[in-house]
Amino acid sequence: MVKHPAFLTLLLIFFCVGASSQKLKKADQAIIGKLTQHVHYLADDKLEGRRSGSPGEKLAAEYISNQFKTYGILPKGTNGYLQAFPIYEGKQINKATQLIINGNEIKEGEFFPFPFSPNSTIEAMPAIALQESGMPWFTDLKEVLEANQNNPHFDILEHIRTHVKQVEEKGATALLVYNTSRKSDHISFDAKDVSVKTSIPVVFVTHHVANRYFNDESATLDIKLVTDIVEKYRQGHNVIGYIDNGAVGTVVLGAHYDHLGFGEDGNSLVRVNEKLIHNGADDNASGTSALIELSKILKDKKYKGSNYLFIAFSGEELGLFGSKYFVENPTIDLSQIHYMINMDMIGRLSDSNKVITLGGVGTSPSWSFIPAENKLPFTVKIDSSGSGPSDHTSFYRKDIPVLFFFTGLHSDYHKPTDDAEKVNVIGSYQIMTFITDIINRLNKENQKPVFTKTRERQMGTSVRFTVSLGIMPDYTFNGPGVRADGVTDDRPAQQAGMVAGDIIVQLGEMPVHSMEDYMQALAKFKKGDHTIVKYKRGEAVTESKIQF
Repeated sequence: MVKHPAFLTLLLIFFCVGASSQKLKKADQAIIGKLTQHVHYLADDKLEGRRSGSPGEKLAAEYISNQFKTYGILPKGTNGYLQAFPIYEGKQINKATQLIINGNEIKEGEFFPFPFSPNSTIEAMPAIALQESGMPWFTDLKEVLEANQNNPHFDILEHIRTHVKQVEEKGATALLVYNTSRKSDHISFDAKDVSVKTSIPVVFVTHHVANRYFNDESATLDIKLVTDIVEKYRQGHNVIGYIDNGAVGTVVLGAHYDHLGFGEDGNSLVRVNEKLIHNGADDNASGTSALIELSKILKDKKYKGSNYLFIAFSGEELGLFGSKYFVENPTIDLSQIHYMINMDMIGRLSDSNKVITLGGVGTSPSWSFIPAENKLPFTVKIDSSGSGPSDHTSFYRKDIPVLFFFTGLHSDYHKPTDDAEKVNVIGSYQIMTFITDIINRLNKENQKPVFTKTRERQMGTSVRFTVSLGIMPDYTFNGPGVRADGVTDDRPAQQAGMVAGDIIVQLGEMPVHSMEDYMQALAKFKKGDHTIVKYKRGEAVTESKIQF
């Protein structure tokens, strides 16, 4: 499950019907045995946590593909069962980047261009003190850093960006910044920086270099500067199988199979320096195992009213990358999809309270039969919202009815202790039976469920705030600002004229370069406050007044 789940209070509507004492049939035992096999393989240490784009993800994808093939499920990716998609990792400095002063090449580690610098080559002989138009300029940060050393609100990078604009206007061709009084260890190359590029390169040099070359303000320097910064990507893979019954409509069943690896993407809830494997048995080897076995069950039952598309998503833990890529690049016509069922963390059905959460019930009136006509071996809590912290959200965004199955958070969530032996495979099988009954009922009706919008749920954050703009952020967007993947009716964003696809670039007085900027800005407001929001649509920037 994606990093910050935030479930609201849910309505309890089912009575628990005990069934754990019933003897399992031989066929049931066989499926449970296969679920156990799948969970133990996917959550094995050798897969190293199945981080998207890693060798462990590749092993998991091969395993899922082979299971689909064994069960007679057709490939429906773009390359057999696989659908590759890009994962933006940030920016990196290429080796071509160099700084030569007076014929001496400055070593790597003693300088770096800021990630918002353009790629360029500059050769010049500037006088340090003159600050001439058409020449590089030099700025010592000593004074401003010392003046703000006790100011918790001072942002040195924001100060540098503002300063760059000032020297650009005066004709500087580059800006070299440094601090002659100390090391400035808190200034570093931020690979995840998505702020707008400056028109001139901006370079930080260490105090060692600055003290060697920049102390004599009357000096003229011979400088050659090359900046070469590129975007870095890795590749994730969805695994897609298909049962073609020649039907008009298709049912999508999904579960993400990626997890956190060693926590390299900063989404582990364990804060230690050790390199620990996050096996993600419940999150989400449990849902993936159910997906595999449901493909066989639906193949054997021959429900002919629908075709069935089975998607094991990757990149969910990074922000729904795989499912969002699929709905933007579908391997079947989206208009043919009748509904989507998502299984994320269905492996911890508790023997004590036997409760599952069923999300998305408000996305279609067709789901109204579910609480009325099913006797179940567990209690079900209903959440009507079609959006949330997992892959069904991507389909809900395309006006497709969804259902989301989830057995709840636990103390091992996003920790290395989420291991296979803790998964309740019998509970997973009971949930699978529930899902099969739902599919069977809709198969008999042979009608496409009507889609209805539900309330929006904000994806979570570690920042505390009490107001919402009313957007669902696009977590796959890697440009400057925050792009709205959806806009809620009658909330400030819609009242400001925003629509899906608009990019927020400022909220109040705070520029918004990233998701963290956006959350920090929201945290400054309370209900009833008035402010402005600036957003881009294409190249046009609109400023609107809003009230929270």
